[in-house]
Amino acid sequence: MGQPPLLLKGHATGNDFVLLPDPEARFDVTPAQVRALCDRRTGVGGDGLLRVVPTALCPEVAEQAPEAPWFMDYRNADGSTAEMCGNGIRLFARYLVNSGLAVPGAMTVATRGGPHPMVVPEAGDVTVALAPATGPLLRAMPVVSVGDNSWNATAVTCPNPHAVVFVESLGDAGDLMSAPLVSPDSMFPAGVNVEFVVRVAPGHVRMRVHERGVGETLSCGTGAVAVAWAARRADEADGLESPHSFQVDVPGGTLWVIERADGTLELTGPAVVVAELRPSDPWWAALSVR
Repeated sequence: MGQPPLLLKGHATGNDFVLLPDPEARFDVTPAQVRALCDRRTGVGGDGLLRVVPTALCPEVAEQAPEAPWFMDYRNADGSTAEMCGNGIRLFARYLVNSGLAVPGAMTVATRGGPHPMVVPEAGDVTVALAPATGPLLRAMPVVSVGDNSWNATAVTCPNPHAVVFVESLGDAGDLMSAPLVSPDSMFPAGVNVEFVVRVAPGHVRMRVHERGVGETLSCGTGAVAVAWAARRADEADGLESPHSFQVDVPGGTLWVIERADGTLELTGPAVVVAELRPSDPWWAALSVR
């Protein structure tokens, strides 16, 4: 992997990431290398890795997102890939502006889940737009189990897969470092993020989440979007007025979700670059052979 690069550490509502700027697309990181970088005891530590690479140098996304200069190559902490990361992309865009790779204002960032329009001010909260979510359609309702408790869940794709469970207390979710059992298995062949949700008031919910490939995290951006989408439809099914905007409280802070008339979902929240660091030569050399 050559000389150690400059890395950055940051978070968005406590969902933390390692950023790897790769303007020449030199680092084809392996799952083992991602796990080493994200290890909280022997590496840098994070819920995932954000590789910052020019879209034009990534054939897998260049054709589908020619309007996006930069591609967010996102990896979960276990080294697996994901379609999108709602918190990660806000941190990614904040880094682009802070580093001078993009100017403040409107921009588009490429992901495996497609291009995402964003608004990034010079300082403050960052907004990302997601395509309309899709629900279970004609599929059976998934069942989520923790210990002796089981609940029907709402399946939501936005674009990551989510199973949203409404509960009386967030403590019902137990220890979310272990993945809740979700059945049938065939509904989510690539795994699923599971959100446990408590309604606080119209347009206001609280949640905890188990992210596939990571465990319980302090926040999940696409999970907050899935929760708001599901909560609005649950309210409507119960004959309640439901707003187009939601406050979603997560253990790491607060996110805001707006559903536009065309179904577009906008996620807004903070994103902070915490530090820059450069790995030691011996550690990076050992990483390069993994």
